Amino acid sequence: MNTPWAEQGAARTWAVGALCRAIGDALSARFNPVTVRGEIAGFTRAASGHCYFTLKDDAGQLRCAMFRRAAGLLDFLPREGDLVEVRGRLAVYEPRGELQMVVESLRQAGQGNLFEQFVRLKAKLEAEGLFEAGRKRALPAMPRAIGVVTSLGAAALHDVVTALSRRVPHIPVVLAPASVQGTQAPAELARALRQLARLDGGPTPIDVILLVRGGGSMEDLWAFNDEQLARVIAASPIPVVSGVGHETDFTIADFVADLRAPTPTAAAELCAPPRQDWLDALDRLEGDLADAAHRHLDTQAQRLDRCGQRLGRPSGLVGRQQMLLASLSQRMRHGVAARLQREGQAVAALDAAFARGVERLGQRQHERLARAQLRLRLLDPALVLQRGYAWLEDEGGTAITSAAALATGQAVRATLADGQADLTVRAVRPGQG
Repeated sequence: MNTPWAEQGAARTWAVGALCRAIGDALSARFNPVTVRGEIAGFTRAASGHCYFTLKDDAGQLRCAMFRRAAGLLDFLPREGDLVEVRGRLAVYEPRGELQMVVESLRQAGQGNLFEQFVRLKAKLEAEGLFEAGRKRALPAMPRAIGVVTSLGAAALHDVVTALSRRVPHIPVVLAPASVQGTQAPAELARALRQLARLDGGPTPIDVILLVRGGGSMEDLWAFNDEQLARVIAASPIPVVSGVGHETDFTIADFVADLRAPTPTAAAELCAPPRQDWLDALDRLEGDLADAAHRHLDTQAQRLDRCGQRLGRPSGLVGRQQMLLASLSQRMRHGVAARLQREGQAVAALDAAFARGVERLGQRQHERLARAQLRLRLLDPALVLQRGYAWLEDEGGTAITSAAALATGQAVRATLADGQADLTVRAVRPGQG
């Protein structure tokens, strides 16, 4: 009887691991690299830095792994339900025999192209120096008027007006309406900024401009990522505060503006210190000014009293001046006498020092002369002759200092300590040295 095994004959029998590798190789050759679009589910980041998640849509799901190197290049934090596009390689995870995708790059779908445009424009303007902190200006401590650029129907306008009315109701607010969403919005925003800038020299000069809008998606906020609008903000002669979206939203306008606020309300608060703070400061200054005025008046009153006392009794002033003159005269006499005494003592000391110096000099010269006489006596040849030596010289009076200068029969004269003797050389015996 035939069995399924017999029917297969010599069909190849695969090892599990070998079959998984073969399937993986076939997938790699057929599909890789591959780009897939789907929704993130079950996103986790391991302690090693690797990320694991499932990519799904209505028709299926695919397990994904993103290793630490690729995960480190992400410019946003993936969240549950995000619609994304992933690029990578299909493979089989052999220990489980499961299909998975090794993700090499991940970007948000839908706004992916917008985000790439945002990144390119940001890099371009940053390279031109439009984001540098050195070109940004500080906000005025007390603006004379505040300009606001936003939509008439925006909730941000209500938030800004409410904050300004509460904190600085005395400061005028000038509104330049403009669309904050749509294709026409960038041009309208730029035109509104230029309109407020022209009011700088008007009767109520505007010292700061608020560019505000409520939160939304990247598409909703895209008008604030326009290059021409960014250049108008950078060229504005009036400081611009950007309050676009929520705290986590960033636009090109935020980077170019002189100051970025996390919300429209925060933008209003940054340029409008509370009115009560200024009133309190004014009260403190008023108190300081009153105290200073009272102290000055007290000082001048005391000075006037002293002047009046001096004018009322001029004889007392003359008497005090005479006493001062007498005191100075006495001090002068004592000073001259003391000076003369000190000078006399100094002269006497110098005289004594001179006498001692002359005496010490004479003693030193006498001792020096004695030492010279002693050395001279020690060099006297007579002292040498007294010790038994003799002085020899030939008939011409030349001193004989060597036996080699003598000859047998030669007449010589010897000088001794107490006289001279004429001698004849009988024999010459040169020394052994």
